[in-house]
Amino acid sequence: MLRIATVEDDANDLEALRTHLSRYEKENGLKFQVTEFRDGEDIVTDYSADYDLILMDIEMAFLNGMKAAEKIRELDKDVIIIFITNMPQYAIQGYKVNALDYMLKPISYFSFSESMGRALHRVNVQEKEFITIALKGGKKKLDITQICYVEVQDHLLLYHTTEGSFATKGTIRDAESQLDAKSFFRCNRCYLVNLEYVDNYMGSDVSVNGDTIQVSRSRRKPFLDALNEYLNEVGK
Repeated sequence: MLRIATVEDDANDLEALRTHLSRYEKENGLKFQVTEFRDGEDIVTDYSADYDLILMDIEMAFLNGMKAAEKIRELDKDVIIIFITNMPQYAIQGYKVNALDYMLKPISYFSFSESMGRALHRVNVQEKEFITIALKGGKKKLDITQICYVEVQDHLLLYHTTEGSFATKGTIRDAESQLDAKSFFRCNRCYLVNLEYVDNYMGSDVSVNGDTIQVSRSRRKPFLDALNEYLNEVGK
């Protein structure tokens, strides 16, 4: 199921989008889950980073589509954005937010289907696994393959990634339940390590993407077993 957000304040253009989406579903045997927003401000407020595609009008009353896309990119670098406009000179600026395409109003079904085809191809090419964590003012989508390790401090989970560290409320068990047990290992009560990023292991210390983490005495052998099993799987 493709998760789509439409951001459109014009009633006629919104109805055209609804009609085109419904027709495209039927003609291609697809299923869409569509969430509608009437302004850029609406989608960026407590942004939920779980859309595959955003169809974004540029000219809107409170927050225009370009500004909204910039805010969305701060939390979600992977969602596909297609701009909708009657002023193509604005859509050309879409490279700043890595927009896939733009559609000119009034939206014809031909141009809509062409853009949707490109979007679906991009979705299929990405094929990444994500988790979504709550941040102050919204949510952020994290690519699981970019998570080096997870650390718990008091009631906060710190996700240390190749793009930086992000804090959210939770327990280490919450993190374990979301992440693949085959590539992540809990080396003590405070750390969950992505075995892909293990650089070195000596004594009770493991180096993970340059950071040193201690493996508890009871988990040393299970950790070595899990690491060896993981390396053997990757080497096949």
